Amino acid sequence: MAEGPWFFCLKHHTVESRDGCAERHRLGPYDTREEAEHALQSVAERNEQLDAEDRRWEGA
Repeated sequence: MAEGPWFFCLKHHTVESRDGCAERHRLGPYDTREEAEHALQSVAERNEQLDAEDRRWEGA
């Protein structure tokens, strides 16, 4: 089994090893393939948390 690090390619919507697409097209690195597979979900969750913190900071 191949070892990480793993990346999620935004261009092809696939998980890739270090030898995949250019860095500008990918998220990561992730320690496991499974983490990379859920990259978009992780980004969405993190953005929601940060948006909520911004709203609290702004008093909205």
